[in-house]
Amino acid sequence: MGDLFDSDPGPERPGTETAPSRAAGPDRAPRPLADRLRPQSLDEVIGQDQILGDDGPLRVMLDGGALGSIVFWGPPGVGKTTIARLLAHETDLEFVQISAIFSGVAELRKVFDAARQRRRAGQGTLLFVDEIHRFNKAQQDSFLPHMEDGTILLVGATTENPSFELNAALLSRAQVMVLTRLEERDLADLLARAEAELGAPLPLDEGARRALLEMADGDGRALLNLVEQIAAWSTEAPLGREALSKRLMRRAAQYDKSGDGHYNLISALHKSVRGSDPDAALYWFARMLEAGEDPRYLARRLTRMAVEDICLADPEAQRVCLEAWQSYERLGSPEGELALANAVIYLALAPKSNAAYSAYKAAREAARKSGSAPPPKHILNAPTKLMSEQGYGAGYAYDHDQDEAFSGQNYFPEGMARPEFYRPVERGFERELKKRQDYFARLRRERGT
Repeated sequence: MGDLFDSDPGPERPGTETAPSRAAGPDRAPRPLADRLRPQSLDEVIGQDQILGDDGPLRVMLDGGALGSIVFWGPPGVGKTTIARLLAHETDLEFVQISAIFSGVAELRKVFDAARQRRRAGQGTLLFVDEIHRFNKAQQDSFLPHMEDGTILLVGATTENPSFELNAALLSRAQVMVLTRLEERDLADLLARAEAELGAPLPLDEGARRALLEMADGDGRALLNLVEQIAAWSTEAPLGREALSKRLMRRAAQYDKSGDGHYNLISALHKSVRGSDPDAALYWFARMLEAGEDPRYLARRLTRMAVEDICLADPEAQRVCLEAWQSYERLGSPEGELALANAVIYLALAPKSNAAYSAYKAAREAARKSGSAPPPKHILNAPTKLMSEQGYGAGYAYDHDQDEAFSGQNYFPEGMARPEFYRPVERGFERELKKRQDYFARLRRERGT
């Protein structure tokens, strides 16, 4: 497993390390379970078939003998470091690891100098950079000439979206490969390997075993840490789910309020509401609350959904959101969160329309293109004699004095073709608005205006 098995002896110098020997003398301290289970080949890596399968990009690179620089993007504990180590082994490159947290410009210079000396001696270097997104622009740029002249083959690892965190120049020279959290079946395979290594099954019943996999939350390293804890317990009978939960703390869900986790989950909530699925919407809403999201942020986003995806198909939706927001402010947590949950359900089941939103965007675009074209003079007030002489207000038809309180006059700038921004849908309250719009359009045609 990837990062799961990266518990090597101490580094050569701060922030760097080279691949350790696999030998383990009799005088060495007991090795952690993760270290003992570290894969010896890429075929032993659990999960990540999307890059390691027969048609996966990494497998294709290796089979073609054309391994290039790579950036692994994925959550912790899914294999980034271990795969990098195995790549060095497969390609007979010297494995050197640094962490962007501990390394600065001086340390990078030492790494590049050492790689250059190896190259002169006929030995290539695979430089693995953990948390590469933590390097600033200048530090990231320092890799470029060494990647281009073949001094290093760069393999970076990041938990953050490379599109936002890495320089375009660096990304253009490396292929981004996405590593995903481990599925339950992957974790089950890893658990089976761990029990085989320990020589005995864990003292857990089936329900507790499922709970253990859930606690790992897709992180293989976390699972093996939990397994080591459980293996040290002395129990008379297998533990059930409840007993296990009392002894172990559930791993906190991965969630960064300013990172991908935040944006991915709010996107999932928004699209579930837009897709009229109240169950999915409640699930993502609950996921965000469980991760510690500020309910006020959710209240604001729900209100945005009402005005963007429901609009006038159900004018009550916005009021429901505002009242739920106000209820939360008065009740606080956790009671106030139920008011927000009510709003989630209401929005998901409300008729959907983005006609007003689309009309607004189209009107803004037309306003930008038309510049400073003035309104037609007949709808301008004439508070002075001069303005009246200039034709301000001349010919204005007061709508309340017209048949059906509708004059049908032109209200756009002179010479501007009449646009059609608002196109209501045949759903919800907008069905009634469409009838009114068609009614006024018919009157306009009949009066030739």
